[in-house]
Amino acid sequence: MALKEKIGLVCLLCLFCVGCKTSPDATANDNNTGSPRIINIINFIRQTDYRVENADSLLYETVCEQVKLVNKYDLPATFLLQYDALINPLYQDLLKGKLNAHSEIGAWWELTQPQIEAAGIKWRGEHSWVSHANIAFSTGYSKEERERLVDVYMEKFKEIFGTYPKSVGSWFIDAHTLAYMYDKYQIVASCNCKDQVGTDGYTLWGGYWNQAYYPSRVNAYMPAQTKEGQIPVPIFRMLGSDPIYQYDDGLGQERQGVISLEPVYEKAGMDRRWVDYFLESIVNQPCLAFNYAQAGQENSFTWSNMSKGLEMQIPILDSLRKENKIRVETLGESGKWFKERFEVTPVTAVTTLTDIRGEGNKTVWFNSRYYRANLLWEKGTFRFRDIHLFDENYKSAYLDEPGDGNQFLFYTLPVVDGFMWSEGMERAGLRLVRLDKDGGKEELTLDNPVVTEIGKDTLVVSAEDPEGHPFEITFYETRFEVLSLSKEVGFSWALELKVTAGKELPFTIIEDKAINASFDGFNYVIACEKGHIKESVSGSDYVFRILPSDKEIIIDCTNAK
Repeated sequence: MALKEKIGLVCLLCLFCVGCKTSPDATANDNNTGSPRIINIINFIRQTDYRVENADSLLYETVCEQVKLVNKYDLPATFLLQYDALINPLYQDLLKGKLNAHSEIGAWWELTQPQIEAAGIKWRGEHSWVSHANIAFSTGYSKEERERLVDVYMEKFKEIFGTYPKSVGSWFIDAHTLAYMYDKYQIVASCNCKDQVGTDGYTLWGGYWNQAYYPSRVNAYMPAQTKEGQIPVPIFRMLGSDPIYQYDDGLGQERQGVISLEPVYEKAGMDRRWVDYFLESIVNQPCLAFNYAQAGQENSFTWSNMSKGLEMQIPILDSLRKENKIRVETLGESGKWFKERFEVTPVTAVTTLTDIRGEGNKTVWFNSRYYRANLLWEKGTFRFRDIHLFDENYKSAYLDEPGDGNQFLFYTLPVVDGFMWSEGMERAGLRLVRLDKDGGKEELTLDNPVVTEIGKDTLVVSAEDPEGHPFEITFYETRFEVLSLSKEVGFSWALELKVTAGKELPFTIIEDKAINASFDGFNYVIACEKGHIKESVSGSDYVFRILPSDKEIIIDCTNAK
């Protein structure tokens, strides 16, 4: 499997190291807005990698250089040890003796031959580390085996560093393992991979976009809605995805590409222009409760490939920190802050109103514990590109039984899926249309959007169509509203879902006030609090329309059945 493909999956994790102190940034002002902009520098460590010639020495050299770089700027960073690296005295001495005092050492939860065998389990890989999901990740083992694997790692970590780690991360950790780590070892933070489809066989799609969430006790990819239903360990989303372009990248192919903050990508994290564009969104645009990004890189990519990008990024982060625009802190510190601030998953947003490609594209992501939604302005068009609902009762297939094969698949509940329901240049979405009295229609764009935060949990997007009719789209924790402020008599409009023909959709019954749906055997409801839903008729080019009442549409996203 190509090393560049593996980059797309980088999920990092941090653990609190012995004697570490709170970083200077942990007490920084919240960007003067009450909404902090948090950066974790996370570098995770493998001992070896069969894909890399002279891997052991090159991977060790990479970590040495990463330590020098964060020490040079006295920045807190998180170094995450895979078990094979944890038991290597070279890494123990390096991190104990050379790493600055306000960095942390943690665990990276990819499973290797030494850890598997230490837990009394037979190793099934061709090499001492492989990327197959049923071998390298906890989803491939029984519940009892998962617990033994945790115990083996934690006891070895404590033997070496004198304490249990406080943060654990991976491309993905199943809910049973995560809950066990919390209940027995009191971890405070975790992290998992960004949304992606098929990269290295790993699909995580429809989740809480970027930022962080409390997972369901039966599905670690699904945000919980209640305190009782959640594992009280915040999971931070990794890799710093491009808010506009990552979502559609690789559409029509078996796997997505990667457009992220990872410093090995020439057209993303290695490109100063892209980094400035990305950080503009993280640092300066509306985000509600907080904004977040993960920097850093796994050592498998080696120093020669990451040095240019990382040595460019770190001084930028240091400058932003000194200007009090961001907090650079460890994952453990971010997890502690999150738990002190939020009892349940908060409402957040990611706003990107500038376009690195100069095409005028824009996007707004909204997240709550009930749903996520994405607005996209693209080449003169406008649509809801994505809406997924969250339900803590949607049980993961891997909760009780191990998965087979080299893939794992995690989804939430689709309402609009602009990737899965698209093909080629025919892009799925919930579009705004003007209707005329003769039954014709015209797709409307919304120009010059203005995004406004109302308190910590409400986001308003205001814009006008080409004829000057103003619209407001308001996102609340449990619902979203689309309101026309037009004074034109007879101005008629609707939201209309269009998808590529032949796509399998989850909708089972479409009624005036609700759409019943079923995904992976789980039933859910999209409720129309205000307005009316009309199913398409034969020959129509849409799936359904939502028509306003008194110029307004209100969609309930709580899955209230």
